[in-house]
Amino acid sequence: MPNTVQCVVLKKEAESLEYAPHPGELGERILANVSKEAWGQWLERLAMIINENGLNTSDTESLDLIEGHMKGFFFSEGNLGQVPSGFKDANVK
Repeated sequence: MPNTVQCVVLKKEAESLEYAPHPGELGERILANVSKEAWGQWLERLAMIINENGLNTSDTESLDLIEGHMKGFFFSEGNLGQVPSGFKDANVK
């Protein structure tokens, strides 16, 4: 039976991640509080954030911005993490 975590995103107990998906304290915090399902939701949001903001994941400033979005998405810290302003989902008519 898989391990579970009380997921801060889904607001329920769900299957946990197997390892910290990000380095450092933030990664450990995500491991302890975020489920696999919520991590998948984050990866979808991350793609939007990178594309809409033209971020480069090898750039330190972009990585700092991504971490800010992670904290907002998972822990409602700061004013980042939401769907990028002006984003239009091509699947919604």
